[in-house]
Amino acid sequence: MSYMSQEGYEKLVAELQHLESVERPRASAAIAEAVDKGDLSENSEYDAAKEAQRHLEAKINEMKMTIAHAKIVDTSRLSNEAVQIMSTVEMTNLKDKSKMKYTIVSETEANLKQGKISIKTPIAQGLLNKKVGDVVEIEIPRGTIQLRIDNISIDV
Repeated sequence: MSYMSQEGYEKLVAELQHLESVERPRASAAIAEAVDKGDLSENSEYDAAKEAQRHLEAKINEMKMTIAHAKIVDTSRLSNEAVQIMSTVEMTNLKDKSKMKYTIVSETEANLKQGKISIKTPIAQGLLNKKVGDVVEIEIPRGTIQLRIDNISIDV
């Protein structure tokens, strides 16, 4: 099961529709074009088109599975008492006093440029169920960081 926001769910459904209605026909057309070029045993264009189609179909199937098992999180029922999925967490790195702000989301919604981190990341895992004022030590690839939770909010 994959928990996600309504917005993330709708975005995923739209992307799936695009893949099925635009990219799938485009992949089929590329295969047909390569077939028209003759001998398939020595046709690298055909092989490349078939490989691209396999990747596309795998992606479509994966997205269908994610959508089928998605659970939309009702953000109106969430609390800002402790960190959970869909929480926006403001924190301070105690070593260098830098401030950070991340929203914890599903893997499919993660986008670091937008400040959205996957619930499966070490930072998100270390923050789960913690409260404002808590100091957490989190093991990351570069070592251990100490973060103080300054604020928890649910941005709708």
